[in-house]
Amino acid sequence: MAELDWYLQINMKARHLRLLVTIDTYRNLSQVAEVTHVTVPAVSKSLAELERGLGLTLFARTAQGLMPTPYGECLIRHARAMLGTLQQARDELKALSSGTEGKVNIGMLRAASALLPQALHVLKQRSPGTNVTVVEGSTAQLLPQLWQGHLDLVVGRLPPPDTLRNFEEKELLDEPVGLVTGRHHPLARRKTLEWSDLHPYPWVLPPPGSTLRDALERVLEAHDVPLTNNYIETLSIHVARTHLQVSDCLAVMAYSLANDTAQPLHTLPLSLPRLLRPAGVLWNRNRGLTPSAKLTVSCLEEVAEHLQAIVGTTWHGTPSSSKEKRRPSRQP
Repeated sequence: MAELDWYLQINMKARHLRLLVTIDTYRNLSQVAEVTHVTVPAVSKSLAELERGLGLTLFARTAQGLMPTPYGECLIRHARAMLGTLQQARDELKALSSGTEGKVNIGMLRAASALLPQALHVLKQRSPGTNVTVVEGSTAQLLPQLWQGHLDLVVGRLPPPDTLRNFEEKELLDEPVGLVTGRHHPLARRKTLEWSDLHPYPWVLPPPGSTLRDALERVLEAHDVPLTNNYIETLSIHVARTHLQVSDCLAVMAYSLANDTAQPLHTLPLSLPRLLRPAGVLWNRNRGLTPSAKLTVSCLEEVAEHLQAIVGTTWHGTPSSSKEKRRPSRQP
């Protein structure tokens, strides 16, 4: 073990970390050689030297390619985290050297509320030199990037708690979700509705397996509303909102999105239970927040307080979950 300690502390280089991650990504020496612009023998030699220096077998040679051993899986996991930290340091140093005030990389969960766009407006007013990159995606796409350090924050509807053991979360905005249509829709002229009135109409739905889709299906089943075979599945708010304006589709949407001033929708007077967790922000608990990320969280909190006041306590006269007892969140 003394040799292992020596190699990790003295001889392990960033190029070794990149080699491990690249091999794990492609599992094929020829592809690794192609993307790293070296020869196959050179890749093989570098891996052999690394395994010899550590005294451990990191990859098993199989018919399916190079498969990481338990030792390899452990080191690859830490290599990804260390490369993420180095990338974060590089971004901060480049920002400082170019005269900007910082850089923050944000993942935005699809079907999120208006929280992040408004918070970015506040951020740029408060700190014009703080630059931002926003990547949109699903929980399955963004959480690995957050863990690896490619993202500083993820903003949107908070995922189920059992998926977040590696992350800190902060609840920000507890807004209701309602049934919505375009303003021209036949049901938009009705002041009162029964659930059976929804039967003839097509839907814009979240994809199967998503948190909102599962919750919506349970509600519709409880009210004997079958989903028709006429629907569109998307997590894109832009697609959903645009299609609602030109069709007789129904959809579910958060209050702030349904009441967008540029393209407002009509909210049907049917009460839904709480279908989703609040909107919030996530970060990697093993990696401290940069000053730019902390400033972004502060702007998110400011906008969330404002939006929560607008949402108020009712959705068409139905008590909102904003008055429910909320679990305290940890501060960044």
